[in-house]
Amino acid sequence: MSDEVSRFGTASLAGLPDDLRERIEAIAEKSGFVPNVFLGLAHRPKELRAFADYHDALMDSNDGLSKAERELVVVATSGANHCTYCIVAHGAILRVRTKDEHIADRVAANPWQADLSDRERAIVDLALVLARDSERFGDEHIAKARAAGLTDDEIWDVGAITALFAMSNRLAHLMALRPNDEFYLMGRVPRA
Repeated sequence: MSDEVSRFGTASLAGLPDDLRERIEAIAEKSGFVPNVFLGLAHRPKELRAFADYHDALMDSNDGLSKAERELVVVATSGANHCTYCIVAHGAILRVRTKDEHIADRVAANPWQADLSDRERAIVDLALVLARDSERFGDEHIAKARAAGLTDDEIWDVGAITALFAMSNRLAHLMALRPNDEFYLMGRVPRA
């Protein structure tokens, strides 16, 4: 297996515009490492900035879905799209946010059989239909999500996050993006 982070190489943090470098350094300070996605996308700073802005607008919101539910959408979407990087990276975040060391693996491997609450099931089912069968998405899916208690804003969140990560998954495939080793143990073993 290659040790390369991306088949297109990576950019150094020192060579990035100040705003991006500071943003990534803040993430690295909090997590203890620089997630490879930033290094892989950094060779196109404008695109990295746009991606990070939209990511943060969707994933850092305190309105609607909880932060754990947002990660649940990412893991379900990334599993449907077979994106190893996002399954591993966001699976780690989901484990940390839920304090459940198994949920990410269950959702990524077989989301239809994962033991989830009714609300989580509605979120995952909505993400899956949008990720796998979007041309058939319709009013019946919205009605089912509403019946499970999701608000229209939460349904929008699921759709927007699924759409962003459909793009992110495909970029990760394009780059052959390798997950950071640190992600594999996050939420499974205590942080050193």
